[in-house]
Amino acid sequence: MARDVSDSTPVGSRDDLVAYLAAGSKPRSAWRIGTEHEKVPFYVADNSPVPYEGRDGGRIGGIRKLLEGMQGLLGWQPIMEGDHPIGLYDVTGGGAISLEPGGQFELSGAPLESVHQTCCELHAHLAQLKEVARPLGIGFLALGMSPKWTREETPVMPKGRYDIMRRYMPKVGGHGLDMMFRTATVQVNLDFGSEADMVKKLRVSLALQPVATALFANSPFTDGRPNGFLSMRSEIWRDTDGDRTGMMPFAFEEGMGFERYVDYALDVPMYFVKRGDTYHDVAGASFRDLLAGRLPQLPGERATLSDWANHLSTLFPEVRLKRYLEMRGSDGGPTGMLCAEPAFWAGLFYDELALDGAWELVKGWTAADRQMLRDIVPREGLRSTVAGRSLRDVARDALALSRAGLARRARLDAQGRDETMFLEPLERIVAEGRTLADILLAKYHNDWHGSVEPAFRKYAY
Repeated sequence: MARDVSDSTPVGSRDDLVAYLAAGSKPRSAWRIGTEHEKVPFYVADNSPVPYEGRDGGRIGGIRKLLEGMQGLLGWQPIMEGDHPIGLYDVTGGGAISLEPGGQFELSGAPLESVHQTCCELHAHLAQLKEVARPLGIGFLALGMSPKWTREETPVMPKGRYDIMRRYMPKVGGHGLDMMFRTATVQVNLDFGSEADMVKKLRVSLALQPVATALFANSPFTDGRPNGFLSMRSEIWRDTDGDRTGMMPFAFEEGMGFERYVDYALDVPMYFVKRGDTYHDVAGASFRDLLAGRLPQLPGERATLSDWANHLSTLFPEVRLKRYLEMRGSDGGPTGMLCAEPAFWAGLFYDELALDGAWELVKGWTAADRQMLRDIVPREGLRSTVAGRSLRDVARDALALSRAGLARRARLDAQGRDETMFLEPLERIVAEGRTLADILLAKYHNDWHGSVEPAFRKYAY
């Protein structure tokens, strides 16, 4: 989750909210790729979680020391909450480091032109992070969920918005706190050229998001044992505040556009209003009331563009619209998978023939088909079926379209290789019919003798 937006421009009407989203439309020459990935930190000595202030009265460094070390190494601007550094921001390139509620360490990558660049950014980040983390005795898991610690054992980061969410989540779902504190994802943010282009990409990516969930499934353990799912991270989202999650069936209805998404967002209850450095708890309140200056918790206070941008960041559908589109269906994983995520979606989105082919692949699915697939994929993965087809076959077709799109994009690295190279881990998964979660479970039941402890050595960056 990137840093909160600060823009005090007043919002006068619903039209201003629509215009804010519409301003995200960009010419193809300006389309970029932004990759975000979360990593679960742990102490290498005993596979225990890493608190913000560390352990033993701070003698063993924690998340704060990690952030301070990264700031010293990178020279990035600290993001402060009170006297707590809670992130870093690259004022030159646009990237950021932020903390998820349980200490998951996130890189929100800069908007870059190619998958080659975003993959280089990833490798540089991991090398820098290891340089700071090793002296602190900290490692990072390459899984979609912390496999061992209970929710009570998981640290809590000192961020005001998370305190508000932590109080609200249990009122609206059974797994919201698990989502906050125990999961890790990889996302890619991609651009659109117009309202019609946004709608097409949104529909394709919503329909295919369960395909990505299956391909990237990598969270089969909870509390030290198998949880019955291939992507427990994805299953958790099915019981996390239904007002702001899910497959957005309205996106496939006639008349879909920026206005319709604004109406959806206005109907999602707010979490907070930020004024200065203070987060005001307005959980459950309506943005419509803030827009009209009638918010009971803050009488007379009027909405600003930063309020709107921050509210949009608290919506969690499978694909999220801001001034770009965020793909939200994938578990975090090893470096090859973190590079595969932007490659898969950029191949489909940034080539017109591939996007047309992807729409042909899914346009016959009904809302019931899409929802059924979303519901079964966390457990069944590539063994799922949709509209009479194996999801493994659908994934194979989607990957072929993406590969062709990347080949036509023809973005080459210094060695003359195009971006199709980054699809190879996904193509191997489809060819073998085995996800990372399937492999983890096989190791747990055989080589690991019923223990998740080896994951901290074998599946760490």
